[in-house]
Amino acid sequence: QVHLVESGGGLVQAGGSLRLSCAASGRTFSTYAMGWFRQAPGKEREFVAVISKSGGITSYADSVKGRFTISRDNAKNTVYLQMNSLKPEDTAAYYCAASALGNRDSYFIRTADFGSWGQGTQVTVSS
Repeated sequence: QVHLVESGGGLVQAGGSLRLSCAASGRTFSTYAMGWFRQAPGKEREFVAVISKSGGITSYADSVKGRFTISRDNAKNTVYLQMNSLKPEDTAAYYCAASALGNRDSYFIRTADFGSWGQGTQVTVSS
């Protein structure tokens, strides 16, 4: 397992931007596909974005496609989520997660495929 710590959340007006970071412990960061999920009050946790171990493959939820960008820096053991054109419906706690499954270009969108989770960071978008 890998220890994950998110940062970068906060309060932003609609149309604004935030960049979330997720720092991972250990020397094996490149052996994990990394994902971002979010959970709004009263709702289930939902997939936002994922990046493969190699960084060459990414996938996004339709609701964020074209606005959010996931990236990773394996030298810094960090994955990022750049969020632009934020909307009030993006308000949620955002969690990063790590999956050791698959090969270097595999990616996953189910919470069950991720074995390690961060504590979450709150993003609030005001209208």
